[in-house]
Amino acid sequence: MTPTELLRVRLGDDQDVFTVRRIGRVAAELAGLEAQDQIRVATALSEIGRELLAMASPAAVIFGLTPGELVITFERDGGPPFQPSEGVTLARRLMDDVRLDQGGGVITLVKRTSANRRRVSVADTRAALARLAPVNALDELREQNRELAATLEEVLRLNTELQETNQGVVALYNQLSAEMEETNRGVVALYAELEDKSSQLREAAATRNRFWATVSHELRTPLNSIIGLVRLLIGQGGDPLADEQRHQIGLIGDSAETLLGLVGELLDMAKAESGRVDPQPTSVDTLELAEQLRLTMGPAAHSRAEVDIVIDVAEDARRVFVDETMLIRILRNLMSNALKFTDRGEVRLTARLDAAAGGVVLAVSDTGIGISDADHERVFEEFYQVPGPIQARARGTGLGLPYARRLAEAMGGTLELTSSLGDGTVATLRIPHHMGPPEVERILVADDDEAFRAGAHRLLSDFAAHVDEAADGVAALELMTANPPDLVLLDLLMPRLDGGVLLQRMAEQDLLRDIPVVVVTIAPDQAPEGFPVLSKQGLRRDQLLEVVRAAIRRRGDD
Repeated sequence: MTPTELLRVRLGDDQDVFTVRRIGRVAAELAGLEAQDQIRVATALSEIGRELLAMASPAAVIFGLTPGELVITFERDGGPPFQPSEGVTLARRLMDDVRLDQGGGVITLVKRTSANRRRVSVADTRAALARLAPVNALDELREQNRELAATLEEVLRLNTELQETNQGVVALYNQLSAEMEETNRGVVALYAELEDKSSQLREAAATRNRFWATVSHELRTPLNSIIGLVRLLIGQGGDPLADEQRHQIGLIGDSAETLLGLVGELLDMAKAESGRVDPQPTSVDTLELAEQLRLTMGPAAHSRAEVDIVIDVAEDARRVFVDETMLIRILRNLMSNALKFTDRGEVRLTARLDAAAGGVVLAVSDTGIGISDADHERVFEEFYQVPGPIQARARGTGLGLPYARRLAEAMGGTLELTSSLGDGTVATLRIPHHMGPPEVERILVADDDEAFRAGAHRLLSDFAAHVDEAADGVAALELMTANPPDLVLLDLLMPRLDGGVLLQRMAEQDLLRDIPVVVVTIAPDQAPEGFPVLSKQGLRRDQLLEVVRAAIRRRGDD
């Protein structure tokens, strides 16, 4: 941003150095800087001015102001190439930024200010500076002596406070050292216990994996054999059986099928938990899929004459891009549960497109007995079954809903349940699917949490053609400089260069003008103003994409 010019002064002799120093101090005061910063500005001006005069290089000194900076520029009239020396080094320590163009023809000093603390307006500042008269060496010396005396008094006061603080720090250090030593002993003991528990858990996990393999091989084959023999005995080709014999053999077959289903669900849960479920999206006709489910679930519905299966698929949600096998398993599980606990009314499968979230919403609702609010999340715990009459209605393993939720999460979606006793249940599945070409070319995720970066990458799948990742602010700045993204998802707490400092660097390099930023943090109340903010807790794809689209649109309007 080009600074608003306040005053232009000629620097040609020693008298002008005093004048420039005084104007700089007053300009800093009117810009709202503290007393110590006013002295720093004046001292930096003196050092640069004396170096220019020593080189016989007169210059024009321009005092300027932006909403966040006091900018002072030396424009040289010529002379030999400017060589930075001790004066420039000291000025860099006193000011926030000192810039020299190639050859040193223009020297710019910058001190950051706060627009909220500015004493007077720009017009009043310009008028006040214009009224300042030239200053002689004696007056300036008196002023410097007063500043030095005030600074010495401040140093003495701070030294006294420091001595008192040191005494308290020493006492606190001794106390903390004793407590730390005691804590360390406890930590060592706890670490040893945790290591032992970790070993036990690893051993248990290995044992469980061996158990899954044994179950798969040793139980599935004989169970399938039992089921096949039962079908032969009670089928048309078998010998005639008495009613009681047919009933008992039917019970054997039902038990074998129940046990086989339990084995299958346990193995499926193990695969989902180990992360070996890899979605393979394809184009799916949701209406055709729903009709197939109605045909396969029809016998269960017909066993209750007063229960209908209703399919309601919106036209815009008919063609989706998801893993068909996973989707079928989830919906079959949800519809099977709905039919188990519904005596009359209907089980309805609906599908709607959620354009804002870039996905599809499928809901399985029923008019059954429902469950209490306290059990809405517990039904997603492994092996949990709702106690009471619900458990007595149908046999189950308590693994179906947990498995369905794991599949939904593997597809980048969510599975939620709402219900109340006596009013039925609604299970809502939200899954992303490819709606067309990516909406943006590149998004940068800057966060030191690898798990969050991976999660954000999944949430942004198909929305962005490229998702870059940076584990700290330095890497993020390098990436956005090399390949400017369409948007940055920024965490505030990062190593090497945290989010707040990274935003300042982006502002200094004029990157914020073209690159919108969305802050994603665990502490939204501590986020800087002026940027959209999202909480990491429970972040969903539809929420993320809504904010990202709004930020990109807002930057385009600007």
